[in-house]
Amino acid sequence: MNFGRIMPLLAMPVMLVIVEVGAILLSLPLIDAGIVVFENPESLVNPLIFIAILLVFTGLLLLLIRYKAEKVIQAIILISIFFTFVYIFSGITFVLMGDTLTGSVLALAASIAATVVLYLYPEWYVLDTLGLLIAAGAASIFGISLDVIPVVLLLAALAVYDAISVYRTKHMLTLAEGVVNLKSPILFIVPKKKDYSYRRDGLDTTGEGERSAFLIGMGDLIMPSILVVSANVYTASVRLGPISVPALGAMIGSVLGLIFLLSYVIKGKPQAGLPPINGGAIIGFLIGYLVTVL
Repeated sequence: MNFGRIMPLLAMPVMLVIVEVGAILLSLPLIDAGIVVFENPESLVNPLIFIAILLVFTGLLLLLIRYKAEKVIQAIILISIFFTFVYIFSGITFVLMGDTLTGSVLALAASIAATVVLYLYPEWYVLDTLGLLIAAGAASIFGISLDVIPVVLLLAALAVYDAISVYRTKHMLTLAEGVVNLKSPILFIVPKKKDYSYRRDGLDTTGEGERSAFLIGMGDLIMPSILVVSANVYTASVRLGPISVPALGAMIGSVLGLIFLLSYVIKGKPQAGLPPINGGAIIGFLIGYLVTVL
């Protein structure tokens, strides 16, 4: 196999594991800092709120893409990412320095610096590196905010929505194309050639008529990681070091689901990522949970 086929098969599963492990490591600082989204993690209304916000946000971006409001889209994405950085760095500085003014200033400065770097130098390795931190932070925040049952329901609903939006309405493909053209940091990019530059080449086709890089949405790594964190926080079961067996099962299942997805993506056709990845995470979690109770 050549470089262009080996890289995504290796890089994407590794990135998923990094996000999941990072989300687990961030969960304790974020819990200590009291950074949560929902006050009642067991409420089944929480997934409905999550999906409603997602639909509104998606609809807004599609409307802006239709009217070619690129600058507005970029501003919305960067502002959202900035606040995610604020939550992440606030949790870290809270653990290291406590609830101090110095810690708050450092968290704010780090958030501004990371956002500016993403805006000024959107090279693929910059987007991927900081994207891993964003994805781990977002997954951790929602994972500690939602109990396991709401997360399972959320992942199942999003898998169905993703399949519909890619294969039927195809609006997710329109959204992805619009975001890619802006070089916005909500996608992970895996190059097919060693001298690839996202800033220089974008996603121009290669000599064989294929795109010069593979893409995977940040949400495809965030969503299964939410279940991993939730299972690790809310299931009182057998643990292997810092991770519970159900959480480990969700990790393994999500990675296997991603590998299954890549076997189709490698052929060059856009695929809905959440059905196999979320499905694998849910099945892996259930297996891990059953192992601990039987």
